Amino acid sequence: MKGRWAVLAGTVLLLSSLNVSAGDEDERASSRRGGPDEAFRLVDEYMVSNLQSSLGLSDETSAKAIPLVKDLQEARRGFFVERGKALRRLRGLLQSGTATREEVLSALDAVKKIDAAGPVRIREAQEALDAILSPMEQAKYRVLELDVERRLRDLMGRARRDRPRREEKR
Repeated sequence: MKGRWAVLAGTVLLLSSLNVSAGDEDERASSRRGGPDEAFRLVDEYMVSNLQSSLGLSDETSAKAIPLVKDLQEARRGFFVERGKALRRLRGLLQSGTATREEVLSALDAVKKIDAAGPVRIREAQEALDAILSPMEQAKYRVLELDVERRLRDLMGRARRDRPRREEKR
């Protein structure tokens, strides 16, 4: 499950980075920051808008589930983003050629702490959602997540296939 959401989050980030226009480095960095947020927002909206019908939830259960789904999505997103930042910092230190042992240990410790805490938060958010869903609804939710992941992979494949054509037109 953790691997599946890493693929999902990575796909969203990669898709959003494909739309980054040429320009100076600050403009590209700014575009990347806005892109993933928009992509994550679209995934969240899709999940929420399809939740009730996909799971067959009552209005009451749906009202309880929506904030929990948002919490779960935020926990996954936060883990992915925090871990990415920590790993980029570690990479930067290693590539600098001037990193001290203490700096590397500190950056590595930060990654390890995120790796330990992130899945716990995700599991807690998943358990909170599961607590209000029947086993059948839980199963349907997992299938909904799988469908979203598949759709994102399909979009990613199309974006990769279309990318060279867009670059040739420039």
